[in-house]
Amino acid sequence: MEHHFLGFLYLCSMFISYSAAYEEAVNRQNDRRNLFAERGCCKRQSNFVYIGQDISGSPVSVDVGLCRSHCGVPQRINNYNPIFPGLSKHSSMLDILKNKKLRERISEPSPSSASEPSCPQESTCQPTKIGIERVLLFQGFHEVEVIEDCQCSLTPEECIRMPFLKTYFPDTPFESTVDVGKCSSPKSSTGLLCSPTKFDTVVIESPNGAEIVNTVENCEMKEKCYRVSYLEYYYEVVYSSNGIKEERLMEIDVGRCLGGCSSGSHCLLRDSRNRDHCMVWAEGSGNGCVPQDYETHTFRSKNGHVRSVFAIKNCKCQI
Repeated sequence: MEHHFLGFLYLCSMFISYSAAYEEAVNRQNDRRNLFAERGCCKRQSNFVYIGQDISGSPVSVDVGLCRSHCGVPQRINNYNPIFPGLSKHSSMLDILKNKKLRERISEPSPSSASEPSCPQESTCQPTKIGIERVLLFQGFHEVEVIEDCQCSLTPEECIRMPFLKTYFPDTPFESTVDVGKCSSPKSSTGLLCSPTKFDTVVIESPNGAEIVNTVENCEMKEKCYRVSYLEYYYEVVYSSNGIKEERLMEIDVGRCLGGCSSGSHCLLRDSRNRDHCMVWAEGSGNGCVPQDYETHTFRSKNGHVRSVFAIKNCKCQI
């Protein structure tokens, strides 16, 4: 009888130990899943794009990168851009056409249940580090933004200025990282966009002397074509009631037009994941957002001449 009782106690202890071990294993697996889902799967994927021809006439392709949120899905290199019919990293036009035809036959793979989880619902897979690569093309130098790293980032519901790091002259003695800033992309049913309204500048050293980098300081909800403040200062000569000549400093907000319009856009290369983000602009290009109304400020300058300065009142998209 005592032998059976000891056997029963042994079985109970084994069952309790097994249950504790199983529960610990389940908890460990759940913790791993929660941690992995919170971290998400956001990695840089190669993305070769054609940007033009070099001074020898050869095609030039650059791996600008791509932030992809489903890392378990087989990666595809996007080496075609509808803006450039010859978009490829291949050396001959025959290779370009063959590769384009092959891509048209391959359908985009859908994320499978076995793939690694994407970013959380309130986050998006975004670049965390951008390198500015300067490429000498036949038309001159062009700056291309190259994605170097990605991570899951929260998407703010309000329009705010967010950090955005860019590295200039990477892998050189003049390497410099600047927080140029960017505007968030909140969802809006009004048609307004979160756009930069205030700017600043940073001076960096380059192989050819100092260069100025423009940075975003403030963002607001605006139309796609909008006016921002732009101050200019002038000395104005005035005469008092006693006929005494005086000089005073006058501030004029001449304004300037910003934004993107479908017509008149000179963007040569857009981000495949964010069509509002232009990666390469044509030399000396405008964006089709032009002044609509203006006002005139007339004053007498220091040399006694009457001078007129025009100030933009509002902007519109050029038709």
